[in-house]
Amino acid sequence: MDIEQLLQRPAGEVPVAVLGTGTMGAGIAEVAALAGHPVQLYDARAGAAEAAVTKLHARLDRQMQRGSLSAQAAADARGRLQVATTLPALKDSVLAVEAIVEHLADKQQLLRELESQLPAHALIASNTSSLRITALAAALQRPQRMLGLHFFNPATAMALVEVVPGLQTAPALAEPLAQLMRRWGKVPVLTRDTPGFIVNRIARPFFVENLRLLEEGVADCATLDALLREAGGFRMGPFELMDFIGHDVNYAVTCNVFAGWHGDRRFQPSLRQQALVQAGWLGRKSGRGFHDYAADATVAAPQTLPTQVLPQPLVLHEGTALAQRLVDALQAQDAAFSLAPAHADARIASGPDFVLYRTDGRSATQRGSEQGVAACVVVDLAWDDARATRLAIAAADQAPSAAAAQAAGLLQAAGLAVSQLDDVPGLAVARSWAMLANVAADTVQLGICSAEAADLAMQHGANYPQGPLAWARGFGLKPLVALLDNLQAAHGEERYRVSPWLRRRAVNTP
Repeated sequence: MDIEQLLQRPAGEVPVAVLGTGTMGAGIAEVAALAGHPVQLYDARAGAAEAAVTKLHARLDRQMQRGSLSAQAAADARGRLQVATTLPALKDSVLAVEAIVEHLADKQQLLRELESQLPAHALIASNTSSLRITALAAALQRPQRMLGLHFFNPATAMALVEVVPGLQTAPALAEPLAQLMRRWGKVPVLTRDTPGFIVNRIARPFFVENLRLLEEGVADCATLDALLREAGGFRMGPFELMDFIGHDVNYAVTCNVFAGWHGDRRFQPSLRQQALVQAGWLGRKSGRGFHDYAADATVAAPQTLPTQVLPQPLVLHEGTALAQRLVDALQAQDAAFSLAPAHADARIASGPDFVLYRTDGRSATQRGSEQGVAACVVVDLAWDDARATRLAIAAADQAPSAAAAQAAGLLQAAGLAVSQLDDVPGLAVARSWAMLANVAADTVQLGICSAEAADLAMQHGANYPQGPLAWARGFGLKPLVALLDNLQAAHGEERYRVSPWLRRRAVNTP
């Protein structure tokens, strides 16, 4: 039967089976039911499917009570959700979506048993987040009828679905299923079947770079979380997000991506996170992870420098968004300062005991030594200087003792909280965004997806404020390449190697 004709039938004529009724399976079932499909939920655990349907009915009722769903729509969706107690009960399904535990052998076993009960025209999809669709499909007699449909948690709220054809998948299958996802209200992106697909591959630096910063003693979890939120533009910091996802899940995905890419150091798992998993400190669901979620726990506050006096005399240099914010703030306060043209060495401001630069991937100590500026202080990037509420700084080892306090006083005058970090190359936000953009560029270079799909996926699948490649273009490809080169030189690690895709495009762009 023609795939396109099959999936273009009215939703009521396209029965859907969902196997696995955990958070993801239940969410997918709800989305399919609201889209008009008859949905059967199956779970090998006794009573799990019945419990899931009961919870889904209650959830639909709550949506109706809040006014986000009409009484008729809620009643119709409830009526479409049914329990399947055996695999043979799924025999009329047109689409079956597997959403069980991320274990290759378990998934393959279930898929074999499932296929034997389905009609030859049925389509099978896996919601795996990191296992290869090609490997899963190898267990089937009809592997050409299988592909990946990777939803994101919560499936009811997150728009993205990664559509993942395996090596054996019929070429005609991907686009009709992408169209079906659009009818479900989702944003589908096509990706090659590679470890981590798009989102879980590109997102690794958000976690592993900040875990490395923590392990290096650069700052604590609360401070790094605050910087990535308040300066980086992310909805959650890396450590609170890992706690939210669950360290068992997040660590396993990192290990799968690391192993799948043959030990690429950009994806190297953290011993610190491994220890949390071994201790059972899995995050919110266990009550403790990087943060403590006990009812009587004290919420850790980010390290913030106390308010400092505005240094005098003070010179600001034109030409950057941060300098403009500082100028506007000081003018509004009638504060004394001198305004000068952009400086040849790219300094932002200077005072009695400091010269302030934006990080370029070198430590303040290295930059100050190379530029002959002992009083060097570097300030981290912000996703948007006009909206940032916190910035990180680091002072050179050879800088006067007052350098960091004076630089902080200037930034605080513009309403910014200031966190002083140990003097490491790239600080926190710059290092995170640069590596996200670098891995995204390599993802495109390797033909995993298009540049547009990479940005779309990270915005809709990870809630990034901007796609990494769009950020890179706004930041400037030449300075981004220079920053990454400086990181690689400082660390001596191939993990910071520049993507050829970025380096090539930087040649003829700003």
